[in-house]
Amino acid sequence: MLDELKHNPTVNPHRKKKELLVRFDKNPIISPIQNNNWESKYTFNAGAILSGGKIHILYRAMGDDDTSVLGYARSFDGFNIEERLDRAVYTPREQFEMKTHPGFSGCEDPRLTLIDKTIYMCYTAYDGVNPPRIALTTISEDDFLNHRWHWSRPKLISAPGMDNKDSCIVAEKFNNKYLVFHRLPPCIWVDLVSDLEFDDNHYLGGHPLMGPRVNSWDNLKIGLNGPPEKTEDGWLLIYHGVSKEDMKYRMGAALLDLNNPLKILAWLHNPILEPITWYENEGYREGTVFSCGQVIKDGTLYVYYGGADKYLAVASCPLKDILESLKKGK
Repeated sequence: MLDELKHNPTVNPHRKKKELLVRFDKNPIISPIQNNNWESKYTFNAGAILSGGKIHILYRAMGDDDTSVLGYARSFDGFNIEERLDRAVYTPREQFEMKTHPGFSGCEDPRLTLIDKTIYMCYTAYDGVNPPRIALTTISEDDFLNHRWHWSRPKLISAPGMDNKDSCIVAEKFNNKYLVFHRLPPCIWVDLVSDLEFDDNHYLGGHPLMGPRVNSWDNLKIGLNGPPEKTEDGWLLIYHGVSKEDMKYRMGAALLDLNNPLKILAWLHNPILEPITWYENEGYREGTVFSCGQVIKDGTLYVYYGGADKYLAVASCPLKDILESLKKGK
C-alpha cells in the first residue's frame, strides 16, 4: 500500500465506503480573479451563515503580496453565487496581523456565529513572524446584511507564543457560559467562558475534546471546521483531519450531546469528503479539503470548503443522511 501511495496521490489506505457529501457539479463556486489584486491568487477557506433566507459567505483571499483578506459572496440556493463583491470586506487593521516582511500574513480562515443579532467572527491573525493567534471581532447583523462593514476592533483571545487556530463560538450558552472551540495541535479544544470580552489578558484555555485516532485517516492532527450545527439529535460537528500516511486533509463528522456538548455521542470512522478532484489537488497545497463553515437550509447540509488552498467549493447531503450514519456508527 505504501508503494501504491507514492505513485497514486489519491489513495487513502483507510478508505472503506462512499463519501457522504456530494460535490456541486459546477465547482468551484469561487475562483481567483486576476484583475482584482486582493484575490488574484487564492480564494478559499470560507465561513458561512444563514440570514434572511440566504447564505452569506466570507472567504479568505490572497493576491500577489500574500496578504490574507476576506471577501463576500451570497447564495440563495446554496450552490450558485448570486452576488460577489469586488472589494475586500475585512482587511488587517492591528499590528498583530500586519505584514512585517514579505510572505504570508493577514486575516485567515473566518468562522461566523450569530448571537442575538450580532455576528461574532473568529479568525486566525498572523503577522508572518510570531505564531498565529485567534482574533475575535463583531458586526451587527443589520450592518452585515446591508454591506456596512463596521467591524469592531479585533482582540486576541488566544495566548501569545502558541500556535492556535480553528476557533469559533457556539450560538447557545451551557450552564450560563459560552462554549468556544479552538485548536492546540494536534487536538480540538473546548473552553467554557463567562463572557466574550476577553479583558485583562484573559485567553482561551480549557481541555482537549477530540484528538487524532490511531490507525485512522485522521491520525496526525485534527481541527474544527465551522461552528457545530444544532439538530434534534445533537450538535453536528464537522472537522478536518490529516493523515500521517499521505499528509492529505479530509473531512469527518461527530455528534455532540444536545445539552452537554462536551460529551461525544458518535464519531464516524470514515471521511465524509476526500481530496480527489482537480480543484482539490491543483493549487498551493495539493490534497486538501478544508472548511470553515457549513449551513443547514431546508433540510440540506451545505459545506463550503477550500480546495487545494486555492478555490472555494461546496458539497452537500440531506441532513438526515449524515445524522443516520452517525447514529448507526458508520
